[in-house]
Amino acid sequence: MTERLMNSLPEGLSDLIIESASEFAILTLDHAGVITSWNSGAQNIMGWTPQEVIGRHGRIIFTEEDQAAGSPEDEMKRASADERAVDERLHMRADGSRFWGSGLMMPLRDGPDGRHGFVKMMRDRTAEREAESRFTALTDTLPGLVFVTDTDGHNVQVNGFYQRYTGRSSGELLGDRWLEIIHPDDRAKAGDLWSHAVEQGKLYEASFRFRREDGAYRAFSCRAVPERDVEGRILRWLGTCIDVETQIQAQVALERLNIALEHQATERESDLTSAVQQLEAEMEERRRAEDALSQAQKMEAIGQLTGGVAHDFNNLLTVITSSVDLLRRGGLSEERQRRYFDAIADTAQRAAKLTAQLLAFARRQPLKPELFDAGERLQAISTMLKTIVGSPVEVETHVDPDLWTVCADPNQFETAIVNMAVNARDAMPRGGQLTLSVRNVETVPAIRGHGPVPGQFVALSVTDTGTGMSAETVAHVFEPFFTTKDVGKGTGLGLSQVHGFAKQSDGEIGVESEPERGTTFTLYLPRCDELAEAPAIAVPQAEPASGGEQKMVLVVEDNQLVGEFAAELLRELGYETRWAENAQAALQCLADHPDSFDVVFSDIVMPGMNGIELATRIREERPNLPIVLTSGYSDVLARTGTSGFPLLHKPYSAENLALALRRVLSNGARTETASDYA
Repeated sequence: MTERLMNSLPEGLSDLIIESASEFAILTLDHAGVITSWNSGAQNIMGWTPQEVIGRHGRIIFTEEDQAAGSPEDEMKRASADERAVDERLHMRADGSRFWGSGLMMPLRDGPDGRHGFVKMMRDRTAEREAESRFTALTDTLPGLVFVTDTDGHNVQVNGFYQRYTGRSSGELLGDRWLEIIHPDDRAKAGDLWSHAVEQGKLYEASFRFRREDGAYRAFSCRAVPERDVEGRILRWLGTCIDVETQIQAQVALERLNIALEHQATERESDLTSAVQQLEAEMEERRRAEDALSQAQKMEAIGQLTGGVAHDFNNLLTVITSSVDLLRRGGLSEERQRRYFDAIADTAQRAAKLTAQLLAFARRQPLKPELFDAGERLQAISTMLKTIVGSPVEVETHVDPDLWTVCADPNQFETAIVNMAVNARDAMPRGGQLTLSVRNVETVPAIRGHGPVPGQFVALSVTDTGTGMSAETVAHVFEPFFTTKDVGKGTGLGLSQVHGFAKQSDGEIGVESEPERGTTFTLYLPRCDELAEAPAIAVPQAEPASGGEQKMVLVVEDNQLVGEFAAELLRELGYETRWAENAQAALQCLADHPDSFDVVFSDIVMPGMNGIELATRIREERPNLPIVLTSGYSDVLARTGTSGFPLLHKPYSAENLALALRRVLSNGARTETASDYA
């Protein structure tokens, strides 16, 4: 169709259209695969000018691996046989970097039967692939079904749990094929409700039975919301499905038990002893059923967390993807380019902050405890707090003398103070009094159904004179993404961070509040007089390398996209690199080239041997080889620490990566205490 349309245009107009397609690479090749034309879009995307590529074979835009595998020739064969070859793979730019190219190749004809070459059309999908990779990494760990649809309501992406639960691949769940795994009795209802929601652009809520991989059916509660642009147009739909089979079964069991108890209480009045014993047994059964219902309700809370995380990250990815699309258009002023680049950088920082808050709530953040005086820390940030809450709020601090010291992460402690102060400020929109006090206490009072805990604690109280909270709000105040603020004025993660920090520090957080009577949050941290020191690691110091020599870095990363970008970043910083996709491959590289590498840069979370285990193995076998670890999250890291190795937190900047490598290379392999680079 495209060929017939172009041939029907006036002479010269088709060439003008091709040259105007600046976002699409369009090139033609002869029968042998030699490039015969190259439009401006191809130059924008890949960097070569027409003079540099015309007359050269089209394999130059393929990676070395695909060239060796014969992919360029295979693409032409498929285009000749099938009249078109659709493909998406990594391609090469003139500067040697790689990008994801998506497009198709078709044969060119001179007449009805006369072919005289091929045309290849391609679009750069690197930004979309990165966004999809982040979505997959985020949602694959969630215990619920997560899906994204296009504006017509057809699935375009599903998370790993969706695929594992149903035993189907991603492609088998796209479009409308999700209806195939719904119970036949529920299928029509589910489809009709979904079609109505898509047509009306309204919230979708429905419960139906999904078929599990083993053929069993379980009840799920599904919810999907449309995501709109600034003008109200629907961009996509985002949805989650949570298993509620246990909740339904528990409710049915409770109803049956209630009916049975009523009948049995009437029929067994003549035998009181027997009735009491039977009643106790049935009450125990009822307790178990209520426990099952409670567990099901927890799963609903996980569903709220799943939807909240996915929604917030999709908002952030929308800003990044939109900014990239605008930057691709070309012809932008320097001021507009800078604004879009700043939007991408700011959004990436917000995504990193959101991840840190989630780790704090989940008690999976790696803490760096120190021995410090909570009163001194509070006094040190009191000026900053006055700036944060603003002039309408009067701030007072009270620190009791002879305070006990605590062992906790001081940065997380200050973050907790700021989060509680910001929460208090928002509760006093017309101003008021904010009081922060620190004192020694001998007991943590009863909190959230737990009895009092005797012991020596340092208590930090944050009291406001604001609107206060109802008992129902207090019961949910530490839940993630729970907020009473207006849309856009808070994520509902600040107090979750405080709760996670308190629990991970062996402490507690309590709240007292009444409507229109203000609120007091109290953070309890256990007394600590001496910080347990990590054992020093005696490792010989490496000999410094000769000045000016280019260093070789072994990059260990199981995610190919992240590994390639890390290697490219290191090359920009002046290093030579080699990439290993896992720990075993890294050990093999070191064995094959024992004197080639100056430093190892390894991810922690990898299948099989993790990064900390790999680093320990390398330290045993090659004590003079410096190592830097990196991770955005690791359960091992949260529980045991870095084992003395320097840690670079993901996401990291080029400056922080350069600093981390420069420090370990200047210090050799000597490790006294692990350093963290934000």
